[in-house]
Amino acid sequence: MALALLLAGCTGDGGGAPTASNPGAPASTTPGSGTGPGGSASASPGAATSSAPAAPVAPVVRSRIDGLQLPWSMVFLPDGTAVISERDSALLKSVKGGEIRTVGKVPDVVPGGEGGLLGLALSPDFASDRLLYFYFTAAGDNRIARVRLDEAGTGADPGLRLGAPDVIFSGIPKATTHNGGRLRFGPDGFLYVGTGDSQRREQPQDRNALGGKILRLTRDGEAAPGNPLPGNPVYSLGHRNVQGLAWDSGGRLWASEFGPDVNDELNLIQAGGNYGWPEVTGAPHREGFIDAKVVWPSTAESSPSGLEIVGGTAYLGALRGQRIWAVPLQGENAGAPVGYFTRQYGRIRSVSLAPSGELWALSNNENPDFVLILGLPN
Repeated sequence: MALALLLAGCTGDGGGAPTASNPGAPASTTPGSGTGPGGSASASPGAATSSAPAAPVAPVVRSRIDGLQLPWSMVFLPDGTAVISERDSALLKSVKGGEIRTVGKVPDVVPGGEGGLLGLALSPDFASDRLLYFYFTAAGDNRIARVRLDEAGTGADPGLRLGAPDVIFSGIPKATTHNGGRLRFGPDGFLYVGTGDSQRREQPQDRNALGGKILRLTRDGEAAPGNPLPGNPVYSLGHRNVQGLAWDSGGRLWASEFGPDVNDELNLIQAGGNYGWPEVTGAPHREGFIDAKVVWPSTAESSPSGLEIVGGTAYLGALRGQRIWAVPLQGENAGAPVGYFTRQYGRIRSVSLAPSGELWALSNNENPDFVLILGLPN
C-alpha cells in the first residue's frame, strides 16, 4: 500500500497576546515526562489527579498514503472507504485500497485563512439515507450542509457521486482565523458542532451568539431537545476555537481547543458549562468556570486539532507541536500526555479510528500531505 498520512488546514498559531486572568500554567499542574518515538513530550496535565491512569502504549506506523492537499477531516463509510475534506480546494477525496480518488467539489465554499471545507460527519443512518454532513465557510458566514453520497455506476469498484447540498444551519461567524469546524454525531444521535470565536471576543460568553461554542443540533439543523436553554442550539460556551470532539466509553464528551499564546486545552464537556474564554484559560480554579482537564502551557508543543478516543486513551493531532499526543483517561480524570512521532511527520490536523481498528492521521502543509496509518495496542 502506498504510504499515507492526513492533516488539514487550520494553522493553530493563535493570535495576539493572551488577556486571560491566568495566562500561565496553573499552579496545580504536574509536568508530564512521557517520551515517544521521535523525541520527548513535555506537556502538562492541567487537572490530573493522584488517581490518574498510567501512560498509554505507543502506536506503531504501518503505512502512509501520499497525495492530498490541506486535508481537514475524514469519515469512514461502512465498507471502510475513507472520505476526506480538503480545506482550500473544496474537494472531497476518497481513499480505498491505498488509492486516492476525487469524489467531487463542494459548491459555494469560500476558502481563506483557516476557513474553507472543514469538518465531516456521517449520518447515523448512512446505510439507508447516504447523507454526509459538512461544515464550510461561505461568502458571509460558516454553515453546515448535508449531501447524498451515492455509489456511482456499477461494477466491483463503482466509486462515489455527490448529490446537491442542502444547507441546514447558517450564521456561524467567520474570520481569517478561529472558524472552528468540527462536526460529530453523538451517542444520542444529535449533531455536535465546534465553533470558534471568529476573533470576536464578546461571542464566547454570550449564550445567544454562535461563536466560541459547542452546538447541539438535530439532523435537520434545529436546536436539539434537552439543550440547556430550550430552543437554543448552544450546548456549552466560553470556548476560543474548538477543534476536536469525541466521546469516551462512558458517554462523556471531550473537546480539544486552541489557547492563545499559552494554554491549549483538553476539556471534559458538561451541558451548559462555561469554559472561561476570554476571561480565563487553562485551569485557574475560578468560580463560574470549568477548568481544563489537560493544559499545554506552550502552544508550540501542541495546538491540538482533531481528537479520537480509543479504549481508555484520547489521541490528539498537534499542529505546531507536530506530533500525536496520547492522553490516558480514567472516568473524569486525565493523566499526563505522552507525545509520539515528534517532528517526524510535520503538522497533524486530525486523527480518526478506522473500521479496521487502525488510527488514521492527516498531515498538514507537507506539500503534498498524506495519511499516516497507525496500529494501536490491543
